[in-house]
Amino acid sequence: MAQFTLGIEEEFQTIDPITRELRSHMAKLVEGGQVILQERIKQEMHQAVVEMISSVCENIQQAREEVTYLRRMLFDLAAKQNLHIAAAGTHPFSDWQNQLITADARYDKLIDDMRDVARSNLIFGLHVHVGIPSRQEGMQIQNAARYFLPHIYALSTNSPFWCGRNTGFKSYRSKVFDKFPRTGIPDYFSSVAEYDNYVNVLVKTNCIDNGKKIWWDLRLHPFYPTIEFRICDIPMRVDETICLAALMQAIVAKLYKLHQQNLSFRPYHKMLISENKWRAARYGIHGHLIDFGKEKEVPYSHLAEELMEFVDDVLDELGSRKEVEYIHEILKNGTGADRQLRVFEETNNLQSVVDYIVNETRIGL
Repeated sequence: MAQFTLGIEEEFQTIDPITRELRSHMAKLVEGGQVILQERIKQEMHQAVVEMISSVCENIQQAREEVTYLRRMLFDLAAKQNLHIAAAGTHPFSDWQNQLITADARYDKLIDDMRDVARSNLIFGLHVHVGIPSRQEGMQIQNAARYFLPHIYALSTNSPFWCGRNTGFKSYRSKVFDKFPRTGIPDYFSSVAEYDNYVNVLVKTNCIDNGKKIWWDLRLHPFYPTIEFRICDIPMRVDETICLAALMQAIVAKLYKLHQQNLSFRPYHKMLISENKWRAARYGIHGHLIDFGKEKEVPYSHLAEELMEFVDDVLDELGSRKEVEYIHEILKNGTGADRQLRVFEETNNLQSVVDYIVNETRIGL
């Protein structure tokens, strides 16, 4: 089997330990961390966001070591600045209007182009790169893997609150990001040439300056030999991040294996997959998704079991069975959103929710 390497990017919140508000202090963390971590710690547009980027990992065990190490280092750096670190797709009550923007020409241009759409994009995601044998294979995999995006997304839901409100969604993060152009489920592309032509037209007409400004939920990366899953909220626990990364890797490996055997996975229309994405955002793992083959609604738990069966024959080759089977724990205990909501129901206090997120982010370190 081809080597499906992993790269994991997590976006964290910097929290004031007294007020539990977001604190725009990321520059100090990045400054302090770059001596040791170099390119693995990165500033984002909002100063309350810090991104940790893993090295290229050969397998899921190495990815776990890397993610655990980076989280531990970030907590240590934050403690020196009297800050807490939290992993959730949105902050429960901090308002985007009060957050400072990082001084950087790239971010200045983005805000000049998109105004409040960019300013209000105060969200925190998990991005996973999976290595691919070639761009041609990557495009085939992207076309087929789109179907599974809502299934993956439901497991990651971790942003039920926005600006102090219970939104009624398990993931409100995606609703915030939907305001950006070139987001959501990607279209079907018949070839890499068709995809490259699409990108070239956007560059030629000054819509974008390069392919990184295409922010789909899944994309053939414009610069790296990877396919990048971008749909997920950042989960609270290391175990959850590693489970999701292992699942993404397994889906890529299984679709590649089918293609090598001249078997194909039936492609579905973007608009149909988007229906399932909306349901995943609204209900997480407690709703029904559409089984397009059967043309009927199915409880999410049934589809999760089917997905695990689908990837079962590649898990031992990848050495990731234990990591993927953590899905059972998520189904039993709830996603981050379910657990945040439980704390809020018990306490009626969003500061308590922030404390819970901070404590959960530490687990496994």
